[in-house]
Amino acid sequence: QVQLVESGGGLVQAGGSLRLSCEVSGRTSSTDIMGWLRQAPGKEPEFVAALTWSGTTTYYADSVKGRFAISKDNAKNRVYLQMNSKKPQDTAVDYCGGKLLGMSVTTTRYHYWGQGNQVNGSS
Repeated sequence: QVQLVESGGGLVQAGGSLRLSCEVSGRTSSTDIMGWLRQAPGKEPEFVAALTWSGTTTYYADSVKGRFAISKDNAKNRVYLQMNSKKPQDTAVDYCGGKLLGMSVTTTRYHYWGQGNQVNGSS
């Protein structure tokens, strides 16, 4: 079965950078979409970024476009989220997730979820 293990959460200064990592095991070709989601305290999960294992296109929420970068290493079965120019409103628990090819990329509906990384931005 698909398992997602995340690492890289922590505290960063406003304007600073942080990279999250998600290691995927047991994946199949049908579960081709990988994404990052975030959930701020007291709020619903939000889409952050996504890509596919088989393609090269990336997708971003407007709030992080130009600051965050999603990437992958197919050989290592890892997906990364590079977060630059952090803002206080970026404070959240960040999750990686996977879902089937053919589903909408930029929604928060994912079949598989990692355990979450707490990311706090300070001023």
